[in-house]
Amino acid sequence: MEIWHNPRCSKSRATLALLQEHGVEPTVRRYLDDPPARAELERALAELGTDDPLALVRTGEPAFREQGLKDADRDTLLDALAAEPRLIERPLVRSGGRAVLGRPPENVLALLDARS
Repeated sequence: MEIWHNPRCSKSRATLALLQEHGVEPTVRRYLDDPPARAELERALAELGTDDPLALVRTGEPAFREQGLKDADRDTLLDALAAEPRLIERPLVRSGGRAVLGRPPENVLALLDARS
């Protein structure tokens, strides 16, 4: 199990704590320091069960508005996510070919149930 984690984010910290409370020590990827490549973003979308990169975008980030991404096409959004990891919604938890966003943190319970 892997979590794309931002330790400054309360939801990310809560999601990590929830995983640990359930006996899971995930691989912690500080995605702001180790940004995912475009291919990893594509894989994450597939694991989320969507083809729409907006599922991974923090639309409230100033960079989203500054870059005029509201009406951007798929390729432009993926390129922006790869170039500006702060645009990536957090936390993202991946396991066994599936992924969920930890908003709310309890979303990760579906991945834990799938493991049992």
